[in-house]
Amino acid sequence: MMNSNSLLITKSALKNKTASLFKKLFYVSVFAVLLSACSSDDGGSDKTASDYYFRAALDGRKIDFYTVNFQGGGNDDRFEQIVIGGFEAPHPTKVGEQLPPSLDFEIWKLGGNITAGTYSTPVDEGMVARYAIQTPKGTILYNTRTADDIFTVKIESISKSGIKGTFSGKVRNMESGAVINITDGSFNLPYMDIVNP
Repeated sequence: MMNSNSLLITKSALKNKTASLFKKLFYVSVFAVLLSACSSDDGGSDKTASDYYFRAALDGRKIDFYTVNFQGGGNDDRFEQIVIGGFEAPHPTKVGEQLPPSLDFEIWKLGGNITAGTYSTPVDEGMVARYAIQTPKGTILYNTRTADDIFTVKIESISKSGIKGTFSGKVRNMESGAVINITDGSFNLPYMDIVNP
C-alpha cells in the first residue's frame, strides 16, 4: 500500500514529466514557426526563395553560382560597402579538397551611400571584380586592376532585405595577361543569407 508521501512523489514526477513534455512541444512549435516564417519586402531583392540567384556567362560558359552571399554595411544604416560572390560548384565535402573557382565583386563608397544605379571600373575607384581559380600550386587570380578592364554593375534595388541587378565586364590575370569576358550577369539575393541554385 502506498503512503501519502510516495503518492505525492509519484504525482509530482508525473506533473514534471507533463510540464517537460509541454515545454518541449512549445519550443519545437516556436522553432518550426521561425523556420517557416516569411517577411514582406518593400525594397531590395524579390522574396521568393526559389528566385534567388547569382549567375553569369564566363567566356560563354553559363554558370549558376553556389554558396552565394550578399554582405555590406556602413554608418547611419547606409551601404558604404557591398560584396557579392559565389562559387562555380558546391563546396567540397571532404576536408582538404580544393574549393571550386569563385567570382565576386565589391563596391566601396566610404562616407557615401551605395544606392540603385550604375557602378563601373575604372571610373568608380572603390570597385573591383575578381575571378579566382584554386590549384595545388596556389590561386590563379583574375581582376579589374587595369584601366582597360571595364566591369559594370547595375543595381536595380538595394536594402537590408536584399539586392537585385545585373553585371558584365572583363577580368584579367596580371601575370599572363589572359582575359575572361563576363556577360549576362544577374543577381537577386537576400541580405546576409547563403544562396544555392
